[in-house]
Amino acid sequence: MSHQLVEVQDLHFTWPDGTPGLRGVGLRVTRGEAVALVGANGAGKSTLLLHLCGALLPTRGSVRVGEVPVTPETLPLIRRAVGMVFQDPDDQLFLSTVQDDVAFGPGNLGLPPTEVTRRVDEALARVGALHLRDRPPWRLSGGEKRAVAIATVLSMSPDLLVMDEPSSHLDPRSRRALIGLLQGFTHTRLIATHDLDLALEVCSRTIVLGEGRVLADGRTGEILQDDALLAQSRLERPLRWQ
Repeated sequence: MSHQLVEVQDLHFTWPDGTPGLRGVGLRVTRGEAVALVGANGAGKSTLLLHLCGALLPTRGSVRVGEVPVTPETLPLIRRAVGMVFQDPDDQLFLSTVQDDVAFGPGNLGLPPTEVTRRVDEALARVGALHLRDRPPWRLSGGEKRAVAIATVLSMSPDLLVMDEPSSHLDPRSRRALIGLLQGFTHTRLIATHDLDLALEVCSRTIVLGEGRVLADGRTGEILQDDALLAQSRLERPLRWQ
């Protein structure tokens, strides 16, 4: 699958209790873009990301990754192409060692053991966590867990990286390491975050969501200096600009 395009058209989603989650979201992301999704709690950021990996399916509208629409029939293909890093790393780390967690996805693809081992080593090296391969996940720090969670996604060789609040609960050093890592990726990246300084450093484009709608879509530096837009969205300028 090509990662040249992610396209969302008139996306609506309503939760089972009748609460609207998304109200006509539309966006297009091209190859290699790093895009921040920002907005207040409840704006629809996580809900949108879950549609990109097929964890949720639209009430109305469409989502396409490459040339493939996200439908119940295409979910196996979509989930190989889209790597989702959840907000809580513990949602992704559940086996006895780091190595087992990172090998889980490639192993389920039926790859030869040598290829699985190669992918594990490459993914852990990419995030600077090769030395943790034999460590139980519950003995990792928050930053180490975040790095390993990203490695579990990289081992699947995804076309698109989708991240939900990747810097949450990280200490300053771990956050800085994460930003450096994200800056080095050439994948197409969609990052939902409250960390507007991270958005400024990593993402050239920012989409602002509010109450399930796109309020603005443009260059990150311009979006994050629009005080009226930020106030409407219950956001503040990045700390470096305050």
